[in-house]
Amino acid sequence: MGEQPRASLYSEITDRIIADLERGEVPWVKPWGSAKTGLGLPKNASTGSSYSGINILILWGAVIDRSYPGQNWLTFRQALSLGGNVRKGEHGTTIVHADRFVPKDEKERAKAEDAEPQAVPYLKRFTVFNVAQCEGLPEHLCRDAEPLPEREIIPQAEALTRASGADIRIGGDRAFYMPSADFVQLPPQPAFFEQVNYYRTALHELGHWTGHPTRLARDFSGSFGTKTYAREELVAELTAAFTCSSLGIEPTVRHADYIASWLKVLREDNRAIFRAASLASKAADFLLAFQAEAASEAQTGIAA
Repeated sequence: MGEQPRASLYSEITDRIIADLERGEVPWVKPWGSAKTGLGLPKNASTGSSYSGINILILWGAVIDRSYPGQNWLTFRQALSLGGNVRKGEHGTTIVHADRFVPKDEKERAKAEDAEPQAVPYLKRFTVFNVAQCEGLPEHLCRDAEPLPEREIIPQAEALTRASGADIRIGGDRAFYMPSADFVQLPPQPAFFEQVNYYRTALHELGHWTGHPTRLARDFSGSFGTKTYAREELVAELTAAFTCSSLGIEPTVRHADYIASWLKVLREDNRAIFRAASLASKAADFLLAFQAEAASEAQTGIAA
C-alpha cells in the first residue's frame, strides 16, 4: 500500500475525531443515555472477540449515530458463513487493521548490505456490518450479553481495584498517580457526589498506573503542558472509558480541560489517536485481567 492511501486513512479517521472534539463531543463518552444498546466493547459476532484500539471508537460512534440495538458485528463473508446475509442496500462501517510489511526493494537492500530489513507500517480497511443490518442469522448472535444489574457494578469495580494490588492511598482533595513512587492518590468516597464517580476516577488513575516501567512501560517524561503529558492523559482517558464500559459504568470525561491540548496533538499528528487508542486497549486489557482474576478467586472460594 502506498504512502498516500495510508496517510489519507489516518487523516480521514483523525479528522472525524477532531470534528467531534471541536463540537464539544468526546468520541469515547458518546451520549450512551440516548443509545439503543447497552454499554460494553464492540465484538465480532462470529469469533466472540472484542475489537480494540481505534476500532472501538469507530464502532461506538456507528452504534450511537445509527441507533443500532447491539454491539455485535460481522463481515459480509462471516454473515454468509453463519447462514445469514447482509440485507440489500445496507452500508457497512469501515474499520482498520494495523500491520507491518517489508517492501521488496527493502528486502533487496537488506540482503545486499547484510542487514536487518526494516518493516513499514500500514493500515488495511475492512467493512463490517452490525448484526441489525443482517437477516437469517442464528438468534443468539443478535442478542448482546445482558447488562449487569446496577447492584453488581460497584462491587465489580471495587474487586478490580483491589485485585490490581496497586498502592492506592485515600485522602486529600486531589486524585493523581505519582510515577516516581508508584502510588495512586484518591479522595475518600464521600467526597464524590456519586459513588460511581470514585470508581471512574480510580480507573483513570489506574490507567496511568499501568504505564509504570514494571508494567506496560509508557513515557512519563513529559511535564504539565507538554505534548508528551497530553498524550499520556489521552491514553488514561481512553483506558478509563474502555474499562468503565466493560464494567457497565458509563464513561465520562475526567479532564475536559485537556481537550484543547488533545486537539493540538491530533492536528499535528494524524496517527496520535491511533497510538493512544492502541495503548489504551492494552492498558484496559491489563486492568480487566484483574477483574477476571478476582472473579475466579471468588468462584474458587464459593466452590470450596
